[in-house]
Amino acid sequence: MKKNQHISRRRAIFTGLSSAGALLLSGCFKKLPPTYGSILRMGDDFTYMAQRGLLSQRALAVEYPKSDITSFPATGNYNPGDPALKASYNKEYQQLQANNFKDWALTIEGSVAKPGKYTMADLLKLSQRTQVTRHTCEEGWSAIAEWTGTPLALLLQSAGILPNARFVSLYGYDNYAESIDLLDAFHPQTILAHTMNGQPLPLEHGAPVRLRVETQIGYKSVKYLQRIVVTDKFVDAADDIKGGWSWYNGI
Repeated sequence: MKKNQHISRRRAIFTGLSSAGALLLSGCFKKLPPTYGSILRMGDDFTYMAQRGLLSQRALAVEYPKSDITSFPATGNYNPGDPALKASYNKEYQQLQANNFKDWALTIEGSVAKPGKYTMADLLKLSQRTQVTRHTCEEGWSAIAEWTGTPLALLLQSAGILPNARFVSLYGYDNYAESIDLLDAFHPQTILAHTMNGQPLPLEHGAPVRLRVETQIGYKSVKYLQRIVVTDKFVDAADDIKGGWSWYNGI
């Protein structure tokens, strides 16, 4: 093949992928994620378009054998039930913790046909997924752990997610929140984890249930899950919390 033909072919492939990405994005966004004027936010649009347009959305994050499991530090808020931690304290969580989370239920609302509370028993009725994956923290460290939980996609389907849905916001008892698009929400490795390394999820890692988004940096994996809101419009649920971190940070 001649050099010019080779270049033209590569250009055609890239153009085709870009076009596919544009079609995909048009279904997800009425507008792309805003940058809020922050330097860290300015890369959101480009990163999102590049990863969504050029990479397979069903590609799995690397999964490891159990022998690769490492120590896993806990960062952030360790216990929303502790009144001494004023910024993250939640009285309802304190009461749930006192009863070993037997009365815990996850609220789902917004663009779903069956809004309401979903108990641990409801989650366990659905198929479960176990995966050994690497957690990559925004602070520069990483760790490998085994997680078991309910695929978020199955719960959303059980709640009757509506055709107009585009985004999923997840809120924790520690006053932290995040939002993801449906591509991440329906990714097979995005789970509501209740088990870590074969044991009930430890308090410091988000008991009783936390989100695991294996295709994004660790801060997207909300701990101490309390509520899910499905929306048809872009919502950066953590805008007032994160202090300028990127909304999308795919890995």
